Amino acid sequence: MMAARSPKVTVRRGGVEDAEAVRAMFAMPRAMAGTLQLPYPTAAMWAQRIAENAADDYLLVAEVDGRVVGNLGLHPASRSPRRRHAAAIGMSVHDDWQRRGVGSALLVAALDIADNWLNYRRLELTVYTDNAAALALYRKFGFAIEGTHRDFAFRDGRFVDAYAMARLRPEAPRARTAGAGIRQATVNTGHAKSTKKAEVRPAAHRKATKTARKRAAS
Repeated sequence: MMAARSPKVTVRRGGVEDAEAVRAMFAMPRAMAGTLQLPYPTAAMWAQRIAENAADDYLLVAEVDGRVVGNLGLHPASRSPRRRHAAAIGMSVHDDWQRRGVGSALLVAALDIADNWLNYRRLELTVYTDNAAALALYRKFGFAIEGTHRDFAFRDGRFVDAYAMARLRPEAPRARTAGAGIRQATVNTGHAKSTKKAEVRPAAHRKATKTARKRAAS
């Protein structure tokens, strides 16, 4: 028996036209339990929220065969100039599509925007301590637990804890600059090539040294 193929997930930027799909997603029991949403959301409420998003607030939606099955918000963590390097992430996947690659597709798209276009150094999120699947997913993408919010939220009649997680963007390798100094040089000795340390001096220094030697010889 052949294993079922993973669905093709398409990620795009969401808009007001997705309000009803987002409402339906957050009305699902597991999606609501994993977020701070309240019961009985309305499409009008979500349409207003989406319409009021600032230009640097990103709502990404994941589609399978034209159906919205997940969403992710990427927002500046603060309006303070000193925290321009930080953003916050919130994500939810439809109950019927959890653990099928939707969350991974959303995070791949969000990290590309954050790392390569918006120049975010730090990404932050909160996740309930009992959400094992989400914790595993976030760790897979480089997020680490930084602390615990005790009694973080009220859910289904009791207070629950949440982890504070964050990811620091990996630093790109720095290009080596050419200039004066010591570098490796390959020298042909006649029989075989050997590598030894060679001192590389600036052109101006070499010219001054040559002039001094001529004066000394005259």
